[in-house]
Amino acid sequence: MENLNFIDPLLHGITPENKPLNLSVKQMVLAGVGALVASAVLKKAGHPKASAVVGSVALPILASAAYKKYAQVTKDKNDANTSSGIEYNH
Repeated sequence: MENLNFIDPLLHGITPENKPLNLSVKQMVLAGVGALVASAVLKKAGHPKASAVVGSVALPILASAAYKKYAQVTKDKNDANTSSGIEYNH
């Protein structure tokens, strides 16, 4: 029989690599604002259902961007306030 490894690589233990997306805060904000603009254009064009679907994506993206920025700021503040544990007595 022929070698049919190309048919389903998952059956042969070959798994695809799933790398997480590392989007910056700026990219996330632009994506959220873009979704809001696209939603407004769709609504003006007379597609209210499509506008609702696209617009509903904007808020979670913007909320994720805000959380990511908040986490960065608090991490920077914590790093600045914590000492290395080394005491210098002069």
